Amino acid sequence: MTDPQPPARTDPPASADGGRRRVVAMSVWAAAFLAAWLAIGLPTDPTYAFVWIWAATIAWNSDRPWRSHLRFARDWVPVVLLFVVYNLSRGFADNGATPHAMELIVADRFMFGWATGGEVPTVWLQQHLYHPQVHWWDIAASWVYFSHFVVTLTAAAVLWLRDRHRWAAYMRRWGFLCAAGLVTYFIYPAAPPWWAAQNGLLTEVARISTRGWKAFGMHGAGNVLNAGQIASNPVAAMPSLHTAWALFVVLFFLTATRRRWWPLLLAYPLAMTFTLVYSGEHYVIDVLVGWAYVGLTFLVVGLAERGWVAWRARHPKADAEPAPSQPPKQTPAPADH
Repeated sequence: MTDPQPPARTDPPASADGGRRRVVAMSVWAAAFLAAWLAIGLPTDPTYAFVWIWAATIAWNSDRPWRSHLRFARDWVPVVLLFVVYNLSRGFADNGATPHAMELIVADRFMFGWATGGEVPTVWLQQHLYHPQVHWWDIAASWVYFSHFVVTLTAAAVLWLRDRHRWAAYMRRWGFLCAAGLVTYFIYPAAPPWWAAQNGLLTEVARISTRGWKAFGMHGAGNVLNAGQIASNPVAAMPSLHTAWALFVVLFFLTATRRRWWPLLLAYPLAMTFTLVYSGEHYVIDVLVGWAYVGLTFLVVGLAERGWVAWRARHPKADAEPAPSQPPKQTPAPADH
């Protein structure tokens, strides 16, 4: 993660039928993914998502030797284990204490009460947009919510295939962002709007982040996500890592993207913000703090990287020892006369 690694090969296959082989392999992968999606659910668990992403890289580079595919697993296993530990430890964040809720409600009312009649934005949005029948914005919200679980991982996989040095920089920032969020969950356990409504702190709030898939008859599409929501810790709301991850991915690639595409990229974290607030998953204050954590991540990790480079320049590796010096030449003694 600190030493630059050579980028994985991305040159086209040498065989004449390499393109056809890739199309066939990716078609098989897509069919298997669709079948698993309808039968089990969308891959929202990090381990489950990793398996599908790894399978996609194998299908995309099916002409490569297996040692190339095993290298992907070797580099990613620590990342997957990190997120497994993250998910498990997040469940202990509340430690049996009553989570914070009222101050989040007060913050949202202070910022937006003038426009929402004194309501928090979640309640106001659901009063105006939530109906028994599913509308197009419910469908869009479900897909945006699901993208949280795959966009960041997929971007990392593409970076691994194209540029291992940037992949390492990406993972350092992503890991720091998640660690900072996890520490905050322990220090300041906070509950989302749907929890506050269930406990009488807000008027009725429905948790509707996955209802849009029902419009297509995909009742099992969110099985894995729904199970995860039931088992997840309800006090891991501050900061919102959903919007933090969305903004993180956009900012990481923003400078390498043409400016004409910037509005489209920046629309993604805004769409995630609307989705989370409308579906009762987060307050706006959670989103703003999550964005602040992204800025802190880029600042801290960037300074640490520059400090590491400077330290390496001042302290070269010990194994880079200079060549042994030659013994001094003996000057011949003057001859006696």
